[in-house]
Amino acid sequence: MFDKLKKVFSGSEEPKEQVKKETQAAPAAEAKASAKPRIGYIHLSGCTGDAMSLTENYDILDVVLTDLVDIVYGQTLVDKWIHGTYAEEMPEMDLCLIEGSVCLQDEHSMHEIQLAREKSKLICAFGSCAMTGCFTTYARGGQQGNPKHESFVPLSDLVKVDLALPGCPVAPEMIAKAVVALCEGDMDYLAPAMAIADVNEACGCDLLKYNMRMGKCSGCGACSVACPTRSINMIEGRPISNTDRCVKCGSCYMTCPRHWLPLSQIKKETGL
Repeated sequence: MFDKLKKVFSGSEEPKEQVKKETQAAPAAEAKASAKPRIGYIHLSGCTGDAMSLTENYDILDVVLTDLVDIVYGQTLVDKWIHGTYAEEMPEMDLCLIEGSVCLQDEHSMHEIQLAREKSKLICAFGSCAMTGCFTTYARGGQQGNPKHESFVPLSDLVKVDLALPGCPVAPEMIAKAVVALCEGDMDYLAPAMAIADVNEACGCDLLKYNMRMGKCSGCGACSVACPTRSINMIEGRPISNTDRCVKCGSCYMTCPRHWLPLSQIKKETGL
């Protein structure tokens, strides 16, 4: 997978020698522009909070989304469907961000994720609903809006997922850093997102099982701050999870710096 990411997102290298002729400079600039990753976005079953992280945080993401990548497909930009069929052909994509869990009774969604898997070099479970099912896993069916929609599963239950960005919603900083890492081929930064791609169960219990019992917890409280439902409290310097409030978004586990950021990245971002 590392080699695959490097090949897809390494980009075009700058020539070692300065090319003086303008006739040669123009094709080089065109080749560099065409090397930008082609990004797509699909929304399934969820609250669109992850889409809001994309569209309402331009102070962080404007350069990333306009200069580093090409947005070639997005349901929030144009409706690609007319009476259940495609109005336009789904393009080839280097990376497809898929938000929301998959409703098994939604034929539209089932078809679209299969097509996205065929058209995309990489699939990202974008947000906790896509990654773990999050709060949609508690659906029992019979909802007034659409009673037949009753079964919601994580994306990885149906198609191969290459990397995951958890969050309820995903933090815009995480989106920006992940996209930059993809463009730069920073495998150390992306390794945790790739390792957790197949994990579709996440809750506060992970902190106990994988962090505290392994002697990793430093008591920093990052997990408590990250929890969107305030289900984690710090008691005597250690996190305690209230399972009645937990929505299984996985934010606490992924936010813990002792879990997924490599030591080199921690030192780089903290200046240590």
